[in-house]
Amino acid sequence: MSKVAIVTDSVASIPERLIQELNINWVAYYIHRGTDVLRDLVSIQRDEFLEWLATARTLPTTASPGPGDYVKIYEHVIEKEGTEEIISIHISSKTSGAFQAAMVAKSMIKENWPNVKIDVVDSLNASMCQGWMVVEAARAALRGKKLEEISTYVRRMIPITRMIQTADTLKYLYMGGRIGRAKSLAGTLLNIKPLIGVENGIVVPLGQARSRSKAYQAMVELVESAIGVGGKIKVAYVHAGALPEVLKIKQLLEERIKVVESFIAELSPALAVHTGPGTAGLCYYPVFEA
Repeated sequence: MSKVAIVTDSVASIPERLIQELNINWVAYYIHRGTDVLRDLVSIQRDEFLEWLATARTLPTTASPGPGDYVKIYEHVIEKEGTEEIISIHISSKTSGAFQAAMVAKSMIKENWPNVKIDVVDSLNASMCQGWMVVEAARAALRGKKLEEISTYVRRMIPITRMIQTADTLKYLYMGGRIGRAKSLAGTLLNIKPLIGVENGIVVPLGQARSRSKAYQAMVELVESAIGVGGKIKVAYVHAGALPEVLKIKQLLEERIKVVESFIAELSPALAVHTGPGTAGLCYYPVFEA
């Protein structure tokens, strides 16, 4: 067992295969749907949630885990795995309260385990961009790297890890209050597909296209522009009930860019709620030497 334990949130949307292989610990987000309080990927799974979301008239709200949730997972890895070093990597603090909650939990743990080192990292990103940092941290831990080495590597990833995704419809952006009704109606009539990314921890528009195929082409061009000639990347193709669509993105991207590792990941329900079924995109970073 690795001395350095890895902790993250369900919204990192890491495939279950990697969670098991790399011994990644995660804490579930909360989804408030009417009077129901659901736990992301615990009491509600992707397929069931997307089926419901497709006919929803109002969007559920999401909430980050509280300090107590993180205390429980920290206590688990300390007591059950015998670790004294933890790296805890979270969705952008500018979009959610997970980072702050984990910081509070860290101070609470220190009261009972003063020798335990916990590094709480603000990924300034989301989805598998956050997930890539977790995956690489877990791999480094399994190779026997120390907490300080892992933390340094992860922080090098923060400014260069990027997300680009598009929604199949503007409906969910409108329902969530991110765009107005007029823009939603016009966008639907014109078949506009928004391109969305994260910059400095905040979700930002990257452009728009008049069809899915044009949106995917724009994604590839954005990646090419970012990494330069001869660049190599690791990429996760992310989606919400849109596997055929991310396979199209994969084909387009890998015809033009050197990909050294890739896999497909489904957004957790707590993320998928914001852009809805049919969301497709990618999270990538240019590879560099450790």
